[in-house]
Amino acid sequence: FGGAGVTDDEAVEGVRRAIELGIDFLDTSPHYGESERRVGLALEGGWRDKVYLQTKTGTHPSRYHDFSVEATRWSVENSLDLLKTDYFDSVLLHDPQDIEDPLAPDRALHELLRMKEEGIVRHIGLGARNHAFHRRAVETGEIEIVLTYLDYTLLDQSVAETTLPLCRERDVGVILASPLGMGKLAGPEPKGDSRAHAMWAWCRDRGVSIRHLALQFCMAAPIDGIVMYGPANRKQVEEGYAAATTLVPER
Repeated sequence: FGGAGVTDDEAVEGVRRAIELGIDFLDTSPHYGESERRVGLALEGGWRDKVYLQTKTGTHPSRYHDFSVEATRWSVENSLDLLKTDYFDSVLLHDPQDIEDPLAPDRALHELLRMKEEGIVRHIGLGARNHAFHRRAVETGEIEIVLTYLDYTLLDQSVAETTLPLCRERDVGVILASPLGMGKLAGPEPKGDSRAHAMWAWCRDRGVSIRHLALQFCMAAPIDGIVMYGPANRKQVEEGYAAATTLVPER
């Protein structure tokens, strides 16, 4: 919803259509262009009360990869203003280059914990691809959610051997992001990836939508978690909903 090719009205319509369809978890970030401001517009007029709202800290363009106490507080408060809310259901430490940076004393995690005590943040998580980062964060005992991306899809299930069992053991929530493999499994014929193309051709020959198969594969993952995709407008919201709910033949 934050892209340059999307208008405010399109974003508002898309967010509200998602909520009408029963989607009640919204993720955004200062890193996603105009996303926070537009989602904030969409949640005016009582819509905020219908969703769990998540944003991120650590990748704001003005304080990129700054996990200091000051930058963390500034980023979260700026997000509160843009999203027109007085609390977040969850805030993720976003894509640190070194996991020890945000977890160190008097750095981002400690500031989020202070904000949790203040009622500004209800849950704290990590959004990163590195599985070792997931483990280190979970082992602090303070991380309640892990967002992993690209490593549980039709193309790659490596996170099933690392983070998923760890999170089950520690009762940590999991978000599976990029279920469509950054577009490779979205439906159009994929270029430059022989495995993705072979899967696409297999689905085409059987009259199955690879988008439907890819999304529902993630929804069937051996976790109690959330599968998250990134639509830009009402049409893409409805396509994602259809992909999640249309019956896919077993054979």
